[in-house]
Amino acid sequence: MTDASRELQDRMRALPAVHELLDRLDVTRVGREVGTNAARTTIEVARQAILAGTNAPVDLASLAMHAQQSLEQASGPPLRPVINATGIIIHTGLGRSAMSERAGDAIRAVACGAAPVELDVASGKRGKRADVVRDLLKELTGAESGTVVNNCAAALLITLSTLARGKRVLVSRSELVEIGGSFRLPEVIENGGARLREVGTTNRVRVGDFERAIDDQAAAILRVHASNYRIEGFTEEAALEDLVALGGEHDLPVIHDIGSGLLRPSTLSVLASEPDARTSIEAGADLVLFSGDKLLGGPQAGIIVGRRMLIEQIERNPLMRALRVDKLTLGGLGVTLQLHRDPDLASREIPAMRAIGRTVEELRTRAEQLAARLSLFGTVASAEVVETVSYVGGGSNPAQAIESVGVALRVSSMCEDEFARKLRVGEPGVFGRIERGCVVIDLCAVEPSDDGRLEECIGSAP
Repeated sequence: MTDASRELQDRMRALPAVHELLDRLDVTRVGREVGTNAARTTIEVARQAILAGTNAPVDLASLAMHAQQSLEQASGPPLRPVINATGIIIHTGLGRSAMSERAGDAIRAVACGAAPVELDVASGKRGKRADVVRDLLKELTGAESGTVVNNCAAALLITLSTLARGKRVLVSRSELVEIGGSFRLPEVIENGGARLREVGTTNRVRVGDFERAIDDQAAAILRVHASNYRIEGFTEEAALEDLVALGGEHDLPVIHDIGSGLLRPSTLSVLASEPDARTSIEAGADLVLFSGDKLLGGPQAGIIVGRRMLIEQIERNPLMRALRVDKLTLGGLGVTLQLHRDPDLASREIPAMRAIGRTVEELRTRAEQLAARLSLFGTVASAEVVETVSYVGGGSNPAQAIESVGVALRVSSMCEDEFARKLRVGEPGVFGRIERGCVVIDLCAVEPSDDGRLEECIGSAP
């Protein structure tokens, strides 16, 4: 036997048994079975490292440290908070809108106990889930009634299933959008049991085009906010008021899917062209559909407001049980709607609105301070304050850029792709973007209270 073979055998014999390693681990939070699997996996990784000829440690103390680290990762929540430094305020991949502290507190308050979701508190009799937020929806939008399902696509699905099953829905050809995850409006209409009737051309559609499309199979007129693209140039679209008048003449409900959840006209210039629920109701739309997160800033939900008779029909649809929301959604949504009673309060309390309203001067000051502190880390080769461009995201005003400021980072020990990966897998993870060989940390969507954590994560990543 050669010396190398003898050394290999000695190292393999030095590996502890599974029960020996398990006895060194704290498995209080994960249980003994998970601890056993971690011990077994750690020993197998060490065995493969020995066979590969590496000098990986095989002593009990070192293996116990590695196994305990893997257990700590396993005991943490699978979905963990991260810092959004991408420059996209409402980032679908990062959970869209962050909720206000008040909404988070409301969710925590009902999460671990009972709450009267379907009970009338005064009478003790059974009620409807939407009653929790119905009065607020009526107050804020001016609608006769309102209800809630689990997202805006579900709101459209159940609306069409209720009002247009087996019949045609008239939609402008320019509004046949594809939303996130490759879900296309024609497919949503089809799965709602309705049939699509395209109207007009891609760039121009008039109320007369809708009128010519009406026949005895027509059940509704649908307007959809083209939230993730824009057609410019030689364009024309039928005014909502004209569609309402046409629908009234032919007894066809007009449904307006505004998507992003703006409740009333915004004073922020970046949102000036964004449709809002109150304006649509005032224009006469029979039903208005929008998201509970995005610009509204609450939990994910699909909100339907409009005529009481139509809302009652929708709530009787058997799909309502499949699409209904839980107490957590109702708790967070209710408090978010309360904040929107005062637009100034909403702009201060709701994170997305705070981010949209931040000034370049404020962001530059924060970026300069962050860059100065990061420059003190020996691992950071350069930290440069840069002018950047951010976007609202979440299907809101796709072409409207927001001036922002960030910090462009380089480290000497790794390339920008590896550095960005290190930031993402940190605790908490930091999601920036890569530009011109740098990792750019855009501060537009980062709360000032997170600047300290951001500094620590960046400093410890290389």
